[in-house]
Amino acid sequence: MLKHNQVQFVCIEPAHYGQRLDNFLFRHLKGLPRSRVYRLIRRGEVRINKKRSKPNTRLNKGDMVRIPPHEPMQHDIPPKPGSGLCELIERSVLHEDENLLIINKPAGIAVHGGSGIRLGLIEAIRQIKPQWQDTELVHRLDRDTSGCLVLCKNLNFLRDLQAQLKNTSVKKDYLALVFGQWPGDLHEVVAPLQKNILSSGERMVRVDRDGKKSVTRIVVQQRYQQATLIQASPKTGRTHQIRVHCQVSKHSIVGDTKYRAGHERAPKQLLHYKSLCLHALRIAFKKPFSDQLIVVEAPLHEHLVKLLNSIKN
Repeated sequence: MLKHNQVQFVCIEPAHYGQRLDNFLFRHLKGLPRSRVYRLIRRGEVRINKKRSKPNTRLNKGDMVRIPPHEPMQHDIPPKPGSGLCELIERSVLHEDENLLIINKPAGIAVHGGSGIRLGLIEAIRQIKPQWQDTELVHRLDRDTSGCLVLCKNLNFLRDLQAQLKNTSVKKDYLALVFGQWPGDLHEVVAPLQKNILSSGERMVRVDRDGKKSVTRIVVQQRYQQATLIQASPKTGRTHQIRVHCQVSKHSIVGDTKYRAGHERAPKQLLHYKSLCLHALRIAFKKPFSDQLIVVEAPLHEHLVKLLNSIKN
């Protein structure tokens, strides 16, 4: 554990070769908000080999990282998770081995703290079991999205899986309940997406011809009178991709007030539904440093099961 009240110099060990500076600091300065970590880098208080560096600078063999005094304020220290949250997370484990932890993330819980959220899922997980205290997120899910979330206990596994995500070899399937009747001939949505940060700090994504290529494949699973259950499989990993692709297709996801397109005539039961009906159903990837294929599926949470049962024809 690094001391917080004095300057520290850390020599990069093999386990951290190739890691980004910001990710290295997140791991070593636990208890500090991400915003404060970035501020330390921006001000030049964090240095690599006595030189200013950017958050995305990759660490190399023999690098010496200067860590400035960083005493956490009391409000920076994440609170302990309550017994109810601990039990919920432990019940949500879908797969665990010595290197991996995959859970069925509950809807409504942010994956990490920040922006007014003191206790995120990752901060809670690290406090539940000793063997979970060094876990890292492999990827993220929106706060209101439920389903498969992969975490790593091993930094080498983390880097391998993030590389698989970058080259799009990880397969993800989502279930989404959308307004109206999804067109039977619309099997793929291709629309470039551009991420924007509003003055309030909120992230918004919109279709923009100058944005990044984004592709989502769609398979209809079940039709209801005024809604459709679809399987959405993103072939690219853009922020809010499925939500925006559904919006631009004029069949927004039920419960998505951020990306809604009309649907004023939808039944009140769906129009005023407060939970986002988007669930990360399945994830498949190659286990790092082996030929084993890991496929994990997350059962639907109770709130979505109840809604689907209530709108059956």
